[in-house]
Amino acid sequence: MATTEHNDGAQNFIDWMKWMAVLALGAGGVFGNWYYQDESLLIRAVALVATGLLAGFVALQTERGQRVWNLARHARTELRRVVWPTRQEASQTTLIVLILILFFSLILWGLDSLLSMLVQMVLG
Repeated sequence: MATTEHNDGAQNFIDWMKWMAVLALGAGGVFGNWYYQDESLLIRAVALVATGLLAGFVALQTERGQRVWNLARHARTELRRVVWPTRQEASQTTLIVLILILFFSLILWGLDSLLSMLVQMVLG
């Protein structure tokens, strides 16, 4: 039991250190981009992308990073199962929504006008 707690504590510390490395890479990328602002934009962009990929790779080595990666994979699988509407269905639905918006806006305009007239009659 104590060995498991010790291993969990060590793993948490290692994950914490990996997250600190991710933060350091991010801060280093921002600082480097600022410090080398006179260099070519292409070189700085490539360096930032490389730094971001390295930071992402390090983040994926943590327990939380693995959970996020698994969530993204499962979300992609679920997204493939979605039955998307056809163009005709989307157009018809949009038209119905627009007609209902127009209808209810006319109702609200009429109620507003009626209440305004009533208030004017009461207040004189």
